[in-house]
Formats: sequence, structure tokens, C-alpha cells
Amino acid sequence: MAKTQLNVRVDEGTARAARERALARGMSVNRYIEELVRQDAGETGRTFVEAAADFMTQYESVFAEEFAETRGTDSGDGRA
Repeated sequence: MAKTQLNVRVDEGTARAARERALARGMSVNRYIEELVRQDAGETGRTFVEAAADFMTQYESVFAEEFAETRGTDSGDGRA
């Protein structure tokens, strides 16, 4: 995969933390930041899936009723 160079400016404390954490993980600062961005991008997908699952849990009964009515299995009097 082709690489693109980015130049970023951070305060000295952030730069020091990035260097220390990368060193502790046995990787370059470049690789460390790459991994952080990939993880962050993955979080978006996980957050969406978790929110969708929560939504479905909260509204499961509404969907169940709607599908039962459209399939004609619910007579409206509580009997299927």
C-alpha cells in the first residue's frame, strides 16, 4: 500500500507521550499513530452496530407487532 506523509503539530507533552507509548509497544511513532487511527475508525463502526442493537432491543415489540399485522397473523384482539 502506498504511503502518504502527514505533518502534524502537537504540544510537547503529547509528542512525549506518543514516543513513550510507541517505545513501550516496540513500534515506531508512525506505526503507533497509524494503529490509533485504525482503531478509532473501527470504533465508529462498532458504535453504530451497538446503537442499532440498542434501538432494536428498545423497539423490538413495536416491530414484532407491525410485522404480525402486515402478515395478517394478529387479529387485533390479542389472539394470533
